[in-house]
Amino acid sequence: MGLLSEGQADLDPEDFSPPDFPFFQQVHYEICINMERFQKLAIAALISVLLLLFVGAIVRATGSGLGCPDWPTCWGKLVPPTKVDQIDFDKINLEKFRKKAERFGRDPAEVTQDSLRAEFNPLHTWVEYINRLCAMPVGLLSMALMAASFLRRKRSGIVCLMSISAFLLVLINAELGRRVVLSGLKPGMITLHVGLAIILLCVLVYVSWKGCAYPVRRVLTGVKGKVVWILGIVVFALTVAEGVLGAQVRELTDELAKNAGSDERALWTRELEKSGVYLVHRSFSWLIVVGTAALLILLRKTSGGIWWPDKMIGFLVGSLLVMGVLLAHVGVLPVVQVLHVGAAALLVSVLFFWVLATRFRDA
Repeated sequence: MGLLSEGQADLDPEDFSPPDFPFFQQVHYEICINMERFQKLAIAALISVLLLLFVGAIVRATGSGLGCPDWPTCWGKLVPPTKVDQIDFDKINLEKFRKKAERFGRDPAEVTQDSLRAEFNPLHTWVEYINRLCAMPVGLLSMALMAASFLRRKRSGIVCLMSISAFLLVLINAELGRRVVLSGLKPGMITLHVGLAIILLCVLVYVSWKGCAYPVRRVLTGVKGKVVWILGIVVFALTVAEGVLGAQVRELTDELAKNAGSDERALWTRELEKSGVYLVHRSFSWLIVVGTAALLILLRKTSGGIWWPDKMIGFLVGSLLVMGVLLAHVGVLPVVQVLHVGAAALLVSVLFFWVLATRFRDA
């Protein structure tokens, strides 16, 4: 097994492994440190999407969806208020507030100036405002990435096409996200929203990996190498499927938040266990844990040993296992929910990079 860049035609990757390959460290250093500007831009776009997913999870977990009831302003201001006396309620369009409240399962008749004044929560307001701010870099960076890809389209037409796809996915998912809210978190809409987010992550990972002269590759050989390669692909597929199931579980928790209230989170698990989707999601995760453990054990026995993505995959799967146990046996804790979503998004990204960078060749 070896690890090197594409384009090193004078070297046979099957004859080398990192510990016995002096040129490996130089190649790896150049890939990690001396990245092309386009590649840096692609990675920045990827990080912005991961950050947005993380902040979006905070909005959902804290119930801050009504933190900024109006748009593009927030409580009628460009910069959100920190105190209720900073709000001019006479200028507030109550009809917009009532429509948004109805989408979140509230009786719109309950929304009055007095109720808004009593319910104003500066934490929720700023959480939702920061979520809006985090959405801006995603759009700007994906647009810049698409424009930059045109300048290098002769070098790689597929990278240009994928960059355009990333920008279109951002637009489509932004519109879908708006419709998710307008639908009152209608079941199925959230799953589709998450599914498109997973595709966007994979597209940006591909552009980040392929957006340089010599994308890094690890070459596996022999029967053991083939087993490792196939197992890695299977773990990635299982993780994507688990993410889709997780989106459906999220739909269930949103319904519980509407009906049972956030103060009853410790009891949500009992309700969730009545759902087949939740039970499959919880049990399905063990396949990923076992698959990842087998993957790491086999990699340790190869000549190349463990690579940094392998370590990261193991750490993320282990972390998600601990979080899953907490969510199942302690309660649907907001902090754990947020970390769970963030770690899952990062795991999908690293696993897809692993799939792209790892190749099998017959010995």
